[in-house]
Amino acid sequence: MDKNELSRQIALKVEEAGGKVFYVGGCVRDRLLHIPNKDIDIEVHGITPEKLYSILEDFGKPLSYGKSFGVYSIKGYDIDIAMPRREKATGKGHRDFAIDVDPFIGTKEAARRRDFTINALMEDVLTGDIIDPFEGLKDLEDHVLRCVDPVTFIEDPLRVLRAAQFSSRFHFVIDEKTLALCKGIDLSALHKQRVEEELKKALLKSDEPSLFFKVLLQMDQLDLWFREVKELIGVKQDPIYHPEGDVFVHTMQVLDRSAKYRDEVSDPYCFMLLALCHDLGKIVTTKEIDGRIHSYGHETKGLPLIKTFFHRFSDEKVPLKYLMNMTPLHMRLFALAKDRSSIKAFNKVFDAALEPYDLICFSLADKGEKAKKEETDLIYERYETFRDYMEREHVNGQDLIEAGLRPEESFSELLAYAHKLQLAGVGKEEALKQTLAYAKKGKAG
Repeated sequence: MDKNELSRQIALKVEEAGGKVFYVGGCVRDRLLHIPNKDIDIEVHGITPEKLYSILEDFGKPLSYGKSFGVYSIKGYDIDIAMPRREKATGKGHRDFAIDVDPFIGTKEAARRRDFTINALMEDVLTGDIIDPFEGLKDLEDHVLRCVDPVTFIEDPLRVLRAAQFSSRFHFVIDEKTLALCKGIDLSALHKQRVEEELKKALLKSDEPSLFFKVLLQMDQLDLWFREVKELIGVKQDPIYHPEGDVFVHTMQVLDRSAKYRDEVSDPYCFMLLALCHDLGKIVTTKEIDGRIHSYGHETKGLPLIKTFFHRFSDEKVPLKYLMNMTPLHMRLFALAKDRSSIKAFNKVFDAALEPYDLICFSLADKGEKAKKEETDLIYERYETFRDYMEREHVNGQDLIEAGLRPEESFSELLAYAHKLQLAGVGKEEALKQTLAYAKKGKAG
């Protein structure tokens, strides 16, 4: 059975035992906003944890996340089954809470621990009735993000990032009191993994991810975790090429344009990070020379800044490798197109890129309305040629062995030479002849 039917079956059993089951959190909010959401969270009221566990055994093997948390699931189902609980801060971190499970506290007190009113909504699994103890329906209608309880809100610093993330995803305005609370919360105790989770949601789920950073700036909370992004503010650009303003304004525009390509690229998260980081080098390279603003070498001199920025919130290797590879190339395609460069020149850039099609998408997002149609058409034309060249038969190690060469360290250099011939459009037969001649002359030794 699917997760909704499982929820209904559990609710029927719980009701027989004298309890109630409610959908809670994001699944209720998103359903009311008509936004697809595959996650299902239910909360079970009015029965003991022992009785709930017994009921869950009827549907499979219950999995518990600790009796003190009161959170369960059933093996084979991606569903969270929780019991009402009270939380009290014991420290400054997101996880520094004492948790007291209490199935009988009632819906209002159970919802009080939620961050925002739109997330405090509950829906009776069996009847569909909406429980709205903190006027979340009105806030949904007014597109307002408002905290449930000012006293408990400030106990969890992650809520600052969640506020910015929700504002970005749903285009909700944060009410003044909640905004004031966010300004005064210390984010230093947050674990980097939780910061990255909120960043990912903003970059991948919002059609206007720039709002995440603009809201954090409004909260005076951009400095700690995203300080390099804040340092883009006030970094000038040549108005001839960038009439939109400083590097921060440009980066925010590129972020929003890049969001339109997320479904096309190889790795949406890596791609959106590229949009965020591509011009960090302008922080250290921007100078005014003879009345003109230049940022010579920013695409490579910004790599140390990108590393520092990225490691602050992530230890993932794949995104960093992507950024280190793609950032230095981000201006090359339109530069080549402007000069109507050769197929070979384009092929070198496409071959150097980890994801050549992603590079095209990003180049278009970076250029925006300034992308000329004839240059864009040439880039796509050259890319199709590159793909054609790469799909042709080419010289490999077995070809060299069959030609009488012994496998040794020089093979890598010979294969690199053969690959250059492939990029130049030389057919396999001719490429093998030239590679063997190259080896015979001792160039590879």
